[in-house]
Amino acid sequence: MLQAAIDHSQAKVSGTVRLKLYKGNASVVGRKSPNSLYSERHVTFEDDAGAYDQKDAAGFIKLNALRLRLLAQRDR
Repeated sequence: MLQAAIDHSQAKVSGTVRLKLYKGNASVVGRKSPNSLYSERHVTFEDDAGAYDQKDAAGFIKLNALRLRLLAQRDR
């Protein structure tokens, strides 16, 4: 079952990765894939063709800060 789950999750994984090897370390210095979800058109907050609404960030920020608020409340 585990192998089937891994195989399914990797079905769209393809492409190339460039590595820099130095003194036993491997660092990723580049990657590309025909199935990549990255789009230069959508990474900008100004001209993204309506893909990003800044109002969406408010809920995300509030939810992400919840654990910090709970921690502060606990430690009072």
